[in-house]
Amino acid sequence: MIEVAIIVILVLILCVQLYLVFAKKDGSNNSELRRDISTELKNTREEINNVLGARIDNLTQVNEAKLENIRKSVEDRLTHIEKENSIKLEKMRETVDEKLTSTLEKRLGESFKQVSDQLQSVYKGLGEMQTLANGVGDLKKVLTNVKARGTWGEVQLSALLEQFLTPEQYSANVKIKKRSNDFVEFAIKIPSKVEGEIVLLPVDSKYPVEDYERLLKAEDDGDVAQIERARKDLEKSIKVFAGQIRDKYIDPPYTTDFGIMFLPTESLYCEVLRNTSLCQTLQQEYHISVTGPTTFSALINSLQMGFRTLAVQKQTSEVWNILGKVKTEFGKFGLLLDKTNRKLEEVSNTMKLASAKTRNIQNKLNKVQALPTKDDDILDTITYTTPLDSGDEGDQEE
Repeated sequence: MIEVAIIVILVLILCVQLYLVFAKKDGSNNSELRRDISTELKNTREEINNVLGARIDNLTQVNEAKLENIRKSVEDRLTHIEKENSIKLEKMRETVDEKLTSTLEKRLGESFKQVSDQLQSVYKGLGEMQTLANGVGDLKKVLTNVKARGTWGEVQLSALLEQFLTPEQYSANVKIKKRSNDFVEFAIKIPSKVEGEIVLLPVDSKYPVEDYERLLKAEDDGDVAQIERARKDLEKSIKVFAGQIRDKYIDPPYTTDFGIMFLPTESLYCEVLRNTSLCQTLQQEYHISVTGPTTFSALINSLQMGFRTLAVQKQTSEVWNILGKVKTEFGKFGLLLDKTNRKLEEVSNTMKLASAKTRNIQNKLNKVQALPTKDDDILDTITYTTPLDSGDEGDQEE
């Protein structure tokens, strides 16, 4: 039907073109033809619209019927698939639930056990942290007390001395100056060149904790002005301590011309050592050497080497004295050997002479067959004068 309508439309268009061609030839009938054609075209368009509308409605109804059938088929199929999938999913869910339940229970059990163990470790760590916090608090209380702080540094210094020196090589709480009541914490005994005398090396521990803590706080805050101020305060405290050691404990020739300031922490010692001008000032003006736990151990080792060197020197002098005595005795021993050698030569000559005499007598006795008995006493009256007898007389004269 649609094809027929299209053919009709093409025919009409052809007719219109023919009309236009003839219209050019006949201008008088142009108006009437236009009206007729217009009317025909209008009627044709209405018929076409009616035909097309009916056809479209019919196609629409047919398509709707087909779509409805398709929809019903799809719905039925989807319903069937959904039921099958539901059954399969239910079976899968049951299987997965069983496996998940067993696995989950196992994993949860292991996880709870691990969590329990970790919580126990955490509780234990918290207890240790609490103990450590209490210890830190106690240590802070100790360090804020000047007397206790000094005792802490003294104990640390005593431990180092006990570790590297014997009790005879140092003394504790020594009164250096006779007219002073000040006692230095420790004094290392250094052997003197004079036999039986010693020189004391004063060692005192100092710990300016307040100035050092202010410096650390300023560094944490990043305040440059406060850092400089804290460093100047720390330098001032170190100089004050150095002056106290110099004035109270250095007294040559009973002591060395310098003393040792022991700082109980490496961080404080490094902070002081970083200030080069301060170290030079302490050594040149105050005659004080600053040490920390590590450098103090090295200092003690160097002192031990000095002790050993001095002992070797003393032993060397003793060895030289012994060698001198040995040399003298060895000279006497040489003279004695010479004298003994002469005696041995005299004895050897005497033995040779006696041997010759014996052979001579033996030769003579071989010619004698027998001797009368009454003449046996003749041999008793025979005396021999030998060089041995003359040698003995020579020794008596000597």
